Formats: sequence, structure tokens, C-alpha cells
Amino acid sequence: MTYARLADDPFAAVDDALAGRADGIAAATSGSTGAPREVLVPAAAIRASATLTAARLGGEAAWLLALPADRIGGAMVVARATLAGTPLATMPAGPFTASSFAEATSRMPAGRRHVSLVPTQVRRLLADPAGRDALATFEAVLVGGAALPERDAPANLVRTYGMSETSGGCVYDGRPLDGVGVRIDPDGRILLAGPTLAAGYADGDDAGFETRDGVRWFRTSDVGERRADGRLHVLGRADHVINTGGVKVHPQRIELALERAGATAAAVVGVPDPEWGQRVVAVVEGAVDDAALAAALEGLASYERPKRIVRATVPRTAGGKIDRPAARGLASEEDR
Repeated sequence: MTYARLADDPFAAVDDALAGRADGIAAATSGSTGAPREVLVPAAAIRASATLTAARLGGEAAWLLALPADRIGGAMVVARATLAGTPLATMPAGPFTASSFAEATSRMPAGRRHVSLVPTQVRRLLADPAGRDALATFEAVLVGGAALPERDAPANLVRTYGMSETSGGCVYDGRPLDGVGVRIDPDGRILLAGPTLAAGYADGDDAGFETRDGVRWFRTSDVGERRADGRLHVLGRADHVINTGGVKVHPQRIELALERAGATAAAVVGVPDPEWGQRVVAVVEGAVDDAALAAALEGLASYERPKRIVRATVPRTAGGKIDRPAARGLASEEDR
């Protein structure tokens, strides 16, 4: 089978997959926990994802491409517009800013508009009047890739959960798209199934995919739980869990509390501790005072509260996610 690589030419790769000149696309993973891998996403999965997304959002719309097209999030924006035959606007060259977003939005046709963003982009837009006004013109703002505090959630925001192995987002606001299966193993690990699943990996190691009772599932690296209303709540990555004194701590909950206090970004990691096994340490970015941070953490359990806060820029991967190993390095340096 032939898969067109997004890394070579994302627009051509999506076009070749949808036109039948390739079996699908090869999309690089984020590499947040190791070397990036290429995921093989069949054209049928791309089509299913685009169709199910349109149905969930209430119909087709023009799209603004504000994410890198060589990653699954951006590639799916291109695919949705291509399949629907709707306009696709692009951002001006250069770094993402509120003014550049507003400029790109102003060039879009009137009518229904959709856009996919990451939390950092949303925060930048909400902090700028022009950015807020532009954001408000969209029917739906899909946000995935990381958690976003409730205070940063405009009315048109749709929280998405998914990854390259599921053709991007396949759970919207905690509810799976039609035909997408979600199950949680006893250890808390989230599994996903359905028509948006990838065929496997370019390197041939498909151990992350498994078949149970005739259903093919992808075993994610995330842990989660079902809320009382049935919605999926993602707690974070399984390998990010901190074990302190025999108690498991999920960093995402603490990071959201720190960001609610006004931190621009936060990364909570575990560093070795001779007594507790691991000690909870937070890397906090932004000019927020200690009193505000302390107040935000009061609602957490005592074992969740960071034993130390390191003031530094939160390191990021090339895909914009928190670089956990680098953050752990920053936290550990303070102990030397």
C-alpha cells in the first residue's frame, strides 16, 4: 500500500489520498514521549472523520487553516474543506498572532465558519480585542491537543479528543462521534474504536492496536473516566502520572488549577525523592504572584499540591505540546 507523506507536501498528500492516487496519508505523531513515528491513515478513515465531524457540527462550513498542515490536525482541516467543496482560508506567513488571525478571518466568505486551534492559540486570541472579535465569528472552534481551563472557553468552543491514530479528534465535548467506540480498561487506560482508526504504523509495529470480540481498538496512552452524564473525561497520559507515597497524582488537574490562577502555562512533573518515591514539582510560566497560586491550589488534595514551584518558560515539543522530559529536567536542576 502507498501512503502519501504529509512531511513531503501536506496539501498534495491529502489531495492524492482523497483522489485515490494514494491509499491514505502518513502522519507524524507529536513525539511528546519519544521519537516521532508515522501513522498510516487510510483514505476511508479520513473521509469518515470528515463526514462525522460535519454531522456533529451541524453541517459543512468554510474552514480556516491555523494549524500546521503536516500534522493530523491541520491535514484534517484541509481534508474537510476539500471533501465538502467549501472555501479553505490560510494564515499569513509568520508566527501565529491575534492580528494575523483577525486578518485571515476577514478574508473568509460570510456564512458558516469552522476552525481548529490549540489552547495556546485560544488564549492569545482571547487576550486581544481583535482576536476575540474574530474568534466570535466562527460557528465552531475545535480545540484539542491539551486541556483548556473553563475560564478560557468561549461559547462556540468544542473540546476535541483524539490523535493521529484516530484521524484527529473523534470525541467532541466528551461524547464520541457516531460509530466511534470508547472503553476504559480497569487500569484507567482509554481505548478507541470505529471507522476513523488508522491502519497502523509505517515501521510495522502495530502493538498499540488490538482486537477484542471482533472489534479493533487502539489502546491510547491516556487515562480517563466516565462522568455521571456519560461523558469521557481525560485525566492525562498514563506515563505522566506521578506516584508520590503510593498515591497516583494526575498532573493535568494541577496544571489547570495553576492556569486558572493566571499562569500562562504550567507543567507538573515528578522528580525523584528518597522518601516519597517522587515529589510533585510545578514549572510555572507567566507573571502570577505566589498568593494567587497558593489560593488556586487550596482546592486540591494535600498530596497533589506541588512541593516546589519553578519559575521558567514551559518547554514545548515541535508540535506545541509540553515537553515533559525537558520540564522534568528544569525541575530537577533546582535540586542540585
